[in-house]
Amino acid sequence: MINFLTFNTNETHQTTTPIMKNLLLAVTGILFLLPITTEAQKSKKKKPNIIFIMSDDHAYQAISAYDDKLIQTPNIDRLAKEGMLFTNASVTNSICAPSRATILTGKHTHINGKVDNYFPFDTTQVTFPQIFKENGYKTAMFGKLHFGNNPKGVDEFMILPGQGNYINPDFIVTNGDTITKQGYVTDIITDVSLDWLKKEAADDEPFMMMYLHKAPHRPWWPRADKFKEFTKKTFPEPETLFDDYKNRGSAAKTAEMNLLTHMMYSHDSKIRPETLAKMEGKVFPVVEEYPNGFYGPYNRATVEQKALYDPVLDSINDFFYENWPKMTDTEKMKWKYQRYMQDYLGSISSVDDNVGRLLDYLDESGLAENTIVIYTSDQGFYLGEHGWFDKRFIYDESFKTPLLIRWPNVVKPGSVENEMVQNLDFAQTMLEAVGITPPNDMQGESLIPLLKGNKKDWTRDAVYYQYYEYPSVHMVKRHYGIVNKEFKLVHFYYDVDEWELYDRLNDPNEMNNVYNDPAYANTVKKLKKDLIALRIKYKDSPEQDQKYIDKYKSAGMIK
Repeated sequence: MINFLTFNTNETHQTTTPIMKNLLLAVTGILFLLPITTEAQKSKKKKPNIIFIMSDDHAYQAISAYDDKLIQTPNIDRLAKEGMLFTNASVTNSICAPSRATILTGKHTHINGKVDNYFPFDTTQVTFPQIFKENGYKTAMFGKLHFGNNPKGVDEFMILPGQGNYINPDFIVTNGDTITKQGYVTDIITDVSLDWLKKEAADDEPFMMMYLHKAPHRPWWPRADKFKEFTKKTFPEPETLFDDYKNRGSAAKTAEMNLLTHMMYSHDSKIRPETLAKMEGKVFPVVEEYPNGFYGPYNRATVEQKALYDPVLDSINDFFYENWPKMTDTEKMKWKYQRYMQDYLGSISSVDDNVGRLLDYLDESGLAENTIVIYTSDQGFYLGEHGWFDKRFIYDESFKTPLLIRWPNVVKPGSVENEMVQNLDFAQTMLEAVGITPPNDMQGESLIPLLKGNKKDWTRDAVYYQYYEYPSVHMVKRHYGIVNKEFKLVHFYYDVDEWELYDRLNDPNEMNNVYNDPAYANTVKKLKKDLIALRIKYKDSPEQDQKYIDKYKSAGMIK
């Protein structure tokens, strides 16, 4: 073979110059073109992969990248250090299945029809995994879907039926069978996700995987070692733990999610039913329990697993038996809060560990460089703020959701973004990131300008919210509202007609409704106008409100 790079033209200069010139020009042209062609071919094969991680009811307050007072989450924090942390991310409807429907469809719940946890999701709708699959992506979903149906648009899935269980959970798999896996749910979901990555991510075909945790959804059962570890911890109380709602409307005053009066002893705090029976009516306040609320989850454990849980359960129950009747209501509230945090945060600790396992594998396998990783929750959650647990409200702890995105070589590491973004935007963002044109009927806005640091191309200054599931569990009234960086205007309707306005900058805990304060009259006027415009933009209306009220009436859920 001729080595064209060392060919000596001087020896034949007199007789071969034209030939050699032509030959060298040709070779140079080939050499010039080859790298470009090779890179083009490579880039064609290197569409970004996507891993969408979502936990259930994971409050942003329980991620140390947002707030480190309660727990350290070093692995989730890696996504903030290596990518972007969104501080004003929110949901359109703070309840599990509706939020998931919005994420999958890129549409508000009044448009996709999944306004609550009761009525079924219309599976004829196109979801973003289907679009990825149609565009040549390998697709998979592992963990909690919570729709009552199997997912569409995924090559392989393993999902929990309904809410699923923490201990030795059942799963529905791709062929429709239901299987039981031994172990702890968070570990199992991660094991299966990693197995799929090792099997399917080895070639050049891009993939989109949804990695969906059950934790930390109620009833919080940490893994046995975390249960032992976290029951020894004491956590700082929120400053609004004993909120009396005096400057709020009837919605906050009538909601049924108070730690003292609504959190269940057996189902939530792990007090055995026989302990309560032995106390012979000395347990106040009286709280109605779910049937089999304790033994349903507990009896899924094997004898060996129970032996790990029992010493901690014994300690909790012994303390409760000896001390509860003598405690004041304030002391009881504080005890319930600590028990709640111990189990909730213990469940999150396992999520963080397992996210770390996945991120480590991406690094070790070389996949990290070309994989977009998104971490979020289906909504926020109350961790004792205002005396509450659960979600549903437009108030910040429920309305806001964690959002962290790592995209190597695109997103500047350590970026923090405070623009108003929503779960409505996720589908369009993922599709645009890989070069797929989103359907025209999606209602979100791609986050790509923000991810690339082009804030001038971001025009949204307010988001829209609506909650429908009332009357129902926790009794949070129907409401809709508009939220921008400065203010939050809310309309509660159906059985009341009440407005609330919160100054987000001067009243971050949302303790004072200033709707009737003359100093905010112009703000109210402007926000009402903007709210009407948003309702029109997103095709919502009083007629739509009534449509879903009538649906409840037809189902006999309200009169």
